[in-house]
Amino acid sequence: MRFQTVDTGFWAVKEFAVAGPLAGLPQEPTPNATRSPHGASALTEASLAFFGGSGFAEMEGISDARTITVDTPFGPPSSDITVGRFGDEQVAFLLRHGPGHRLTPTEVPARANVYAMRTLGVKRIVSISAVGSLKEDMHPLDAVVPDQLIDRTKSRPSSFFDDGIVAHVGMADPYCPVLTAKLADAAEGETPAVHRGGTLVVIEGPQFSTRAESELYRSWDADIIGMTALPEAKLAREAEICYATLALVTDYDCWHDTEEDVSVEVVVENLFRNVAAAKRIAGKLIPTLPADRTCACESALRGAIITNPEHITDEMKAKLAPIAGRYLK
Repeated sequence: MRFQTVDTGFWAVKEFAVAGPLAGLPQEPTPNATRSPHGASALTEASLAFFGGSGFAEMEGISDARTITVDTPFGPPSSDITVGRFGDEQVAFLLRHGPGHRLTPTEVPARANVYAMRTLGVKRIVSISAVGSLKEDMHPLDAVVPDQLIDRTKSRPSSFFDDGIVAHVGMADPYCPVLTAKLADAAEGETPAVHRGGTLVVIEGPQFSTRAESELYRSWDADIIGMTALPEAKLAREAEICYATLALVTDYDCWHDTEEDVSVEVVVENLFRNVAAAKRIAGKLIPTLPADRTCACESALRGAIITNPEHITDEMKAKLAPIAGRYLK
């Protein structure tokens, strides 16, 4: 095991690199990490979290940064969580695909990731994602802040409520309208174009879509395609956390007649060209967020739990306390 510093353009991250027989096994916490079981102290609480790709752990302007290992009933999150202060705001960062980008979109432990953020007091999550464009006027290097989702995933747990308890939250408008508007405002002037609104198709991956699938999604009038916003958006809604996506266009998927088909090389090249813009957008967003939430996200679970309280076990109440404690008394 060796300790190394990796700077991938998005915020530099320190990580453990594991080789040999330990590869793929749960890794030790980052040195000097704080361990937080199903709760958090005032020193580790954060009101805003960013989910991003490899390297998304630190940002210029962040002070008092510390790394936290959080335990959840749904297993460990993708990575230890970095918490620090940006001005007056405490923010958290999580590597969605783990240190070194080791987790496929299907393997990302979305329930653990969102649950962990809820235990840290997070009220808002911003997902930063690379996407393909399904529209001629949404060019590589543009930013899109979508307001709708189409779920084409098939192998991912998408609810905290199972094993004897059922809840039906509303998903008609899957993104928080307030956070989405603030994020789009922050993006203005930082990329060649900012597209407010649009439909994001989320596919299972890890393979890119076929040409026929790409044309199908275009026939649905979808705008962009990616692999990570779901089930995050559904879980954030169940946890009463506001959720928004900053989608950075890297390619035209595979439908475009005159552009190169999507590939890892194309995605990575354009992703790194978008890095500086993403950092500026995040920095501009943080101080604009109001302390109090006026959206419906903060009460999304109200009336959603349909299971008779007499049939909800104490064990399940304890498990879901950070998510739904005020509804399970």
